[in-house]
Amino acid sequence: MSASPVTLMVARRVEHGRYADFNRWLNEGRELAADFAGYLGSGVLAPPADDDEYQIIFRFSSSETLAAWEHSASRHAWLARGKGLYEAPHEHRATGLDAWFQTGSSAPPRWKQAVAVWLAFFPISLIFQFVFGGVLADWTLVPRVVVSTLMLTPVMVFVFIPLSMRLLAPWLQGKWSPLDLLARWRHAHRS
Repeated sequence: MSASPVTLMVARRVEHGRYADFNRWLNEGRELAADFAGYLGSGVLAPPADDDEYQIIFRFSSSETLAAWEHSASRHAWLARGKGLYEAPHEHRATGLDAWFQTGSSAPPRWKQAVAVWLAFFPISLIFQFVFGGVLADWTLVPRVVVSTLMLTPVMVFVFIPLSMRLLAPWLQGKWSPLDLLARWRHAHRS
């Protein structure tokens, strides 16, 4: 079992006309999960207007805490109450950084992950240094690094890395490359 946080991603296709019932049921499940030890949070990604598949994300502190919730009687009762609201779900688990990068059946290459994290980290680090660098300049190295990492890590983890993943998703999934942009630019300037 893992000691790293674990993310359970579930895709559920809602039965036509049952959206309000599904949302009520889903909120009940999120509240139920919040009562379990190790619960770190959950989220719902609504489908685009022309689709009906919701992406539901549950995050727990470890495989053990996720398993305790998954195998609980209260979760099984909740799932039973949801029968008829959605088609059979598709589930996927991811541990650590792979939870951010998982796209379909596999994560992108590590070098793409590194580029995506750097693109999120560089601008926010630059802004941090511009705003707080003067204040921290006279501090010794260890307190300066402690303060900067304590301030930047939550902002990176909860805001900028997920934003980077969303903006770079086509590139991370191999559906777009910088060469595509270059080819479009060349084509536009030849006309």
